Amino acid sequence: MSTNNPNIHDILKSLGDAIDGISKREVQKTKIFDRELSGDKINGGMITNFASVGIKDTATKAILRVADDGIRVDVVHTNVVACPLTVKGNLTVEGEIHARKLHVDEVSADIRYERTSPLEFKGEDGSLAYGKGLIWTGGSYTKQFVLQPKPDRFFSSESIDLFKDKYYSISGLPVLTQTELGTSVVKSNLKQIGTLDELRVAGNVVVDEFLFWDADTQRLGLGTDAPNGAISIMSWDHEFVIDPTEDKKFKIGTWTTTALEIITDDSTRIDIAHNGVVTFYEKVVLKHKLGVGVKNFAEDADITTAGPVRFQDKKFEVGTEIPTAGTYKKGDIVWDANPQAGGYTGWICIREGTPGVWKPFGQISV
Repeated sequence: MSTNNPNIHDILKSLGDAIDGISKREVQKTKIFDRELSGDKINGGMITNFASVGIKDTATKAILRVADDGIRVDVVHTNVVACPLTVKGNLTVEGEIHARKLHVDEVSADIRYERTSPLEFKGEDGSLAYGKGLIWTGGSYTKQFVLQPKPDRFFSSESIDLFKDKYYSISGLPVLTQTELGTSVVKSNLKQIGTLDELRVAGNVVVDEFLFWDADTQRLGLGTDAPNGAISIMSWDHEFVIDPTEDKKFKIGTWTTTALEIITDDSTRIDIAHNGVVTFYEKVVLKHKLGVGVKNFAEDADITTAGPVRFQDKKFEVGTEIPTAGTYKKGDIVWDANPQAGGYTGWICIREGTPGVWKPFGQISV
């Protein structure tokens, strides 16, 4: 080995002394001024007690997680969400929700619902909310209580049952109770009713186009709407009337030229022909006097007549002489209206003719 070359031992010793000197040398720390460190200089690691003007980190564990698909946080404490918020998924609220306006597609709840303002249904573009209201689904069909148009009305698919003693009213006036129609109900198109205890009608009345009451003329017609009497019964072209007269009497009979029969036991007892001829059937019993053609009854006679009488086909009349006109039959008698002593009671027809042959009879003594 050449003596001109450094000894390897010395070289290693010098290297060790240099390294030792470097290790003992005081390292001067790099000074970083405020707001001088860029975010590009930081990658990885943990920053503790981090704070900024808008952020203060006092967490002792990981609370906020930021990823490409969003932010994840377990609990959020905030006073205001200033922008529209969309929640995808379920939202559970353990406190109260106060909202000026709430739009929902469906509400499912089993709790008491309290409101301090009316429940409002709105239509689109300012129109009325037709077809909106309360709807119950399920069962064989959907139950509804909704607003319908033409005309505007509430439609109910179910019966409406009021509590007892309650009623329907219009403008504060009851119109229908459980047992009564309101006094304001003045018109009706009832087609069938049960048994009536009382019925009071003001104005005209028509029953089945058969019974007619005319309130203006105060007349009742059966089978006619133009009665000719206070009470009128019409059958085809025959009319029977009962009507008061101007002299405070009542008249009863046929208005048309139709005969009138008075019956009992469905048998004719009195028949009055259209020309006034009266026919009595069976027996006729008069309890008092009978007058024919007279205005006053004779108190001392049961029958008073103003003209001749005929019975058993014999005619009896009163005169002052033998008849000079008229047709008479054999046996007819004329009683002398002015009998005298020595004269005769009257004259009797002994041969029929016009006026026939007459002889005096019944000489009166002197």
